[in-house]
Amino acid sequence: MFEFPKGFLWGTATAAHQVEGNNISSDWWDWEHRSSHTTEPSMDACNHLYLYEKDIKLMAELGFNTYRFSIEWARIEPEENCYSKVFLNHYKRVIERVIESGLVPCVTLHHFTSPLWASKKGGFVSKEVCERFLKYVDLIGQNYGEILSYVCSINEPNIVAFMGYRMGLFPPGGQSAELRRAATDSFIHCHNKTYEIIKSYNDKALIGLTLSMTDYQPLQGAEDRAKKIATIMEDIYLESIAQNSDFIGVQTYSRDRTPVSGVSVPEAGRAITEMGYEIYPEALLATVKKAASITNLPVIITENGIAPLKDDDAVRIDFIKRALLCLKQLLETVDIRGYIYWSFLDNFEWNLGYRPKFGLVSVDNRDFSRTVKQSGYFLGNIARTNGSEII
Repeated sequence: MFEFPKGFLWGTATAAHQVEGNNISSDWWDWEHRSSHTTEPSMDACNHLYLYEKDIKLMAELGFNTYRFSIEWARIEPEENCYSKVFLNHYKRVIERVIESGLVPCVTLHHFTSPLWASKKGGFVSKEVCERFLKYVDLIGQNYGEILSYVCSINEPNIVAFMGYRMGLFPPGGQSAELRRAATDSFIHCHNKTYEIIKSYNDKALIGLTLSMTDYQPLQGAEDRAKKIATIMEDIYLESIAQNSDFIGVQTYSRDRTPVSGVSVPEAGRAITEMGYEIYPEALLATVKKAASITNLPVIITENGIAPLKDDDAVRIDFIKRALLCLKQLLETVDIRGYIYWSFLDNFEWNLGYRPKFGLVSVDNRDFSRTVKQSGYFLGNIARTNGSEII
């Protein structure tokens, strides 16, 4: 009977702004209420800020051994140089509750959102904001250092650099190649310094960067374009953070059939998701191999999941099964330490609001009650049996 390696991390994930609710000091809260790009505001989200204990208990009951979640910088430092003892204590309780429930905490320090004051200063293209972020990281080390196990420094900096500094679709709304390059350099610098800071408080904590990765499959004549896109979106990060990382977090959802010009479109006849891209869990094969090859680091799948059309849970189960069969194949040649499904709850999906549903658990927005989907039980059983259930 096949089983995944002993100690394999089986988890699911959330991000603070997407599930906690009323994150009023963040740039995304401001963005939701004034930008034409968003379909609806996050408001109360999933009320995870107050229901986190029940959610963590439910994860453990389902069979998971790992919970990836983020600490909200905007709650810790709602105004520049003003720190909230309430929220410093809150996130410590969250980490402790995860550990007490028998799960390994995988903590993300920056997941798309920044304090509004930082965004108004230009965000990560500002040297001052980078310095403030690293002071926040140092505060995390001071308060939580001894209880940190896995730390993800910055979530998908390549997406933030592209969407927030090149396309103007995320805060702070920048729209130039120069801003994107500056943001990229800053994110790499901040990751490398975060590694040093957290290690100074706990040299046993394992620290990595999570990167959005795509299986770029160029159409005829588009080879050079696909290579250029991959270099800007992925390679520059993979090559620059390897010396200051204990693992690389791969976050992959689909492939990109790169054309000579314009945007990728799904192959004719292939099913798509609520996000508009093709259902293609096999993207894991190319992205994991690439990440491991360039960095020579262990890999954790820190995000992988699907928001099927009409929240068809049978499609979600099939996606998970196909993804894990890919990991089984990859384990023959790649050091993979864990699989973390995105996401635990149906949550606020940034500019797309609440329509896409990635969750293993649905949330009733009237009373915040949770209902486990069959996919939640399915993946939980796989986690409990360390993968033997997929065979």
